[in-house]
Amino acid sequence: MSQPSVLLLEDEPQLAKIVMESLQSRDFNVTHAANGLQGLDAVRATAFDICVVDVMLPLMDGFTFVQELRKTDTKTPVLFLTAKSMTEDVVRGFELGGNDYLKKPFSLEELVLRLKELLRRNGSTAADKSPETIAIGAYTFAPQKQELWYKQELVTKLSHRESELLKLLVQQKNQVLDRKASLLKLWGDDSFFNGRSMDVFISKLRKHLKKDPAVEILNIRGVGYKLVS
Repeated sequence: MSQPSVLLLEDEPQLAKIVMESLQSRDFNVTHAANGLQGLDAVRATAFDICVVDVMLPLMDGFTFVQELRKTDTKTPVLFLTAKSMTEDVVRGFELGGNDYLKKPFSLEELVLRLKELLRRNGSTAADKSPETIAIGAYTFAPQKQELWYKQELVTKLSHRESELLKLLVQQKNQVLDRKASLLKLWGDDSFFNGRSMDVFISKLRKHLKKDPAVEILNIRGVGYKLVS
């Protein structure tokens, strides 16, 4: 099996060196970039299996890098390294297309485990065949394009995280979507902090779907959510 290729965006030289050496010793092939602009140059030249992105970077921060990356690449997993722990910062990272985050200071063992899990999840979802469009009441959801339409009118271009969450709700339509299982699948763990983040995305989806009163996302207390239409 070939070594997974990792793009590491980190501007602290000592931390970058430690992370690179640690990943290389575990059979990862690592390319380092010290800022978002260098990172964009790297992804334009090479296809990577996964990106590890520090949020606070010079010239172009990690959020902006991922925003630019997602214009042409919606598949490569992104793990944010962040000193930021406010819910809105984490939500923003997921909205822009991030798949996971790790707060500094972090354990190198945890970083390796998270990377392996993201690679495993990405490998399994890559084979999934999503239909081109899904009817949700008077809405049409296009998961591959991450678009939501209402009676032939484009309502919104969904963020990556919104689209993945709506896909889970649709798969369990008129049934309860288990909160814990959803957090583990999309966020990697079911911590209180990630639960708050999920609640924010549920609120966003409710706003997108409010044009059709027959479509609702119900909160099933203590269990999860139910999409009814």
